[in-house]
Amino acid sequence: MNIGKAATLSGLTVKTVRYYSDVGIIKPLIDSHTGYRDFSDSDLAKLQFLAKARKFDFSLDDCRELLSLYENTGRSSKEVKALTLDRIAQIDTKLSELQALRDQLSALASACHGDERPNCPIIDALAEDAI
Repeated sequence: MNIGKAATLSGLTVKTVRYYSDVGIIKPLIDSHTGYRDFSDSDLAKLQFLAKARKFDFSLDDCRELLSLYENTGRSSKEVKALTLDRIAQIDTKLSELQALRDQLSALASACHGDERPNCPIIDALAEDAI
């Protein structure tokens, strides 16, 4: 199938499918006469797998490793679980950071009167240490 159909069926953009092909994550056949990529059903399954993995925010390197494990039927599930637990830890860290940012912004918003006066704690905090 052509790249457009592979993209549509996998839920990815043509640009993303082309990128995955260019960096060697997916290796479709290349028509020697036209230079067009020809995606197999196996390539499509890998693209769908990658699309789901990326929705879980796995990095490109993690996706390579997960795809390698996906293709290895003799794999150990402990490797997959370890990658997943690591991803969960990263998400937890990001959530904590986002909660801290939210708390800081909420405090600034509460401190701001939001009236016609020019003084604003939000602007003051953003300008702090600005050169």
